[in-house]
Amino acid sequence: MADQYARPSDAAAFPAASALRWEEPPEGPVIVLLDQRRLPAEEVELVCTDVPALVDAIHTLAVRGAPLLGVAGAYGVALAAVRGFDVEEAAELLAHARPTAVNLAYGVGRVRDAYRAAARKGTGDGRAAAAALAEARAVHREDAEASARMAEHGVALLEELMPGGGYQILTHCNTGALVSGGQGTAFAVAGAVHAAGRLRRLWVDETRPLLQGARLTAYEAARAGMAYTLLTDNAAGSLFAAGEVDAVLVGADRIAADGSVANKVGSYPLAVLARYHHVPFVVVAPSTTVDPGTEGGAEIDVEQRPGHEVTEIPVPPQSTGGGTGTGVPVAPLGAQAYNPAFDITPPELVTAIVTENGVVSPVTKAGLAELCDRSRSGNGMMSI
Repeated sequence: MADQYARPSDAAAFPAASALRWEEPPEGPVIVLLDQRRLPAEEVELVCTDVPALVDAIHTLAVRGAPLLGVAGAYGVALAAVRGFDVEEAAELLAHARPTAVNLAYGVGRVRDAYRAAARKGTGDGRAAAAALAEARAVHREDAEASARMAEHGVALLEELMPGGGYQILTHCNTGALVSGGQGTAFAVAGAVHAAGRLRRLWVDETRPLLQGARLTAYEAARAGMAYTLLTDNAAGSLFAAGEVDAVLVGADRIAADGSVANKVGSYPLAVLARYHHVPFVVVAPSTTVDPGTEGGAEIDVEQRPGHEVTEIPVPPQSTGGGTGTGVPVAPLGAQAYNPAFDITPPELVTAIVTENGVVSPVTKAGLAELCDRSRSGNGMMSI
């Protein structure tokens, strides 16, 4: 049975480290999440004491975003190990909690393998559990470090493409500290540009149907003191036509071996607009998001979300009442809805892919493979 409970968060501590963390209270270890379903109305933490509770949090998007799902999956396996649950069963449940984000299976696999290796040495369940937790903490730390390096590479790329700064950047969905062990992916680049005084305006797509741009990216931009403007997704074309977009920065949930990018639905139309208007379309994601086992975009399993996310406007759950919230209908009862969570952008529409190891542009299968295999030393810039 899933065991979780809500509690008010320490707002002053967010977003530096509170999107997800491991805690060890007297009653036993837990995973603490900032419940993203409730933002921006209230900041409430969700405390997960077992793996089914964490899987439920992943399914319902209390925790989301490809890099953070990798961290969550890693800690989930560690939680099972430390609490004495079946680690193999926990790993199986977590790895399939959401199909598109490859980071989830990556984090789960790393910690499961660390647990297995320690168990094979016959060091006892305690040592194996400790090995699992140490590996989960390493996944978390590495993601934070990757975030910082992606920001550096992304800023350097923008300066190379458009010297001088004063950028108007359009972003889609949510890619900040809410999706990462650090400051995020695409939003981390925008944040670094802002910190350098070179961000003129952050255009924030509302991002239908779950409004993760309006609810989450605008929330993070406001907290960072950025100059930002929220827009409906179908207003982006008029911005391009007016010359008000200098670059598009998005994240990714999975990048195929050929450079095809699965990201929140609505990303592909932005790439088409960007190509027509000669605006750079840049994908920022850690190398763990690149899946060499998936040859191209046609092989990516695109998650289909419930139709009510389109036919209703969701009302966030309240901390006092629990539950999942009640939607306000915006379509006739019984209306059918097409609601893919992601779409696929082909590599020829992607100006560059930025990872912690550097930048590949133009995007090719060989260049992407080289980038992911590259040592993390050096400046990481490349052109193929």
